[in-house]
Amino acid sequence: MDMYAVIGHPIAHSKSPKIHAMFAQQTRQDMEYLALQAPLDGFRQTVSEFFAKGGKGVNVTVPFKEQARAFATECSIEADFSGAVNTLMPERPAGSAVLPTPMRSADGRRESQPRFSYGHNTDGEGLVADLQTNIGFRLAGQSVLLIGAGGAAKGCLHPLLEAGVSRLTVTNRSPAKAFALVSMAAENRRSRRSDDSVLDACALADTEHLLKSPYDLVINATSASLQADVPDLPPDLIRADQLIYDMMYSHDDTAFIAWCKQHGARNCADGIGMLVEQAAAAFRLWRGIMPDTAPVLEALRKGL
Repeated sequence: MDMYAVIGHPIAHSKSPKIHAMFAQQTRQDMEYLALQAPLDGFRQTVSEFFAKGGKGVNVTVPFKEQARAFATECSIEADFSGAVNTLMPERPAGSAVLPTPMRSADGRRESQPRFSYGHNTDGEGLVADLQTNIGFRLAGQSVLLIGAGGAAKGCLHPLLEAGVSRLTVTNRSPAKAFALVSMAAENRRSRRSDDSVLDACALADTEHLLKSPYDLVINATSASLQADVPDLPPDLIRADQLIYDMMYSHDDTAFIAWCKQHGARNCADGIGMLVEQAAAAFRLWRGIMPDTAPVLEALRKGL
């Protein structure tokens, strides 16, 4: 039986084992999927030991996605663009485009021993699939506000741009992180002869910038809702005709969605669909078959 796992800290709350168990049953795949909590300073050792025991693939979640990118010996364009990895394999899947990564330790020293052959990021693919397929929101030509500049935001920037959004603004409590993310994205797009003019950044406190023109889609890529907190946005930014999307999810409205509804939002969605869709993309990479996500998403919503 092939072994897979999700690695994070904490990890007990993860729904990934349940999702992949349903995918495996649906597609008749002989596999087991575990949840492994790595020490905050022990990500590399945890994954290395799992692969040494014959593990075939690993999903990576908070707070290790950027470490996983640094540790990958090869990575996909999506992972390179975002600087974050949520899917690791001990060898490259056939036909995958790769970019070599210098092997370095956490303190930046070059290392001689390989660890993981291939790193990929399915977060953005999951977000775009949820928005366009499950929700029916077409991204082409839309203006988007992305709140946050961490691993989740990094993983979604490139796919949103590739989907044809007309404008993408990144805002963050620490403006330096937002500007650094946009600068990195613009440089990557220029290197691939893509338009970078749709990108800009601002501080979360820059109300004038945030309100200078309306957004069709507002995405909360922070984990604030997990602490029942809300990014400090100007209430006037929220409109009844826009889509509000929180990457976090809950049985009830997340704190961000509840706040947006208080200020006039009517169309809101949480991130449970993104979770299922990014898992399906990883499953396809590992097993070569795309599961049907609709019944899995329905089952998860009933179980929240």
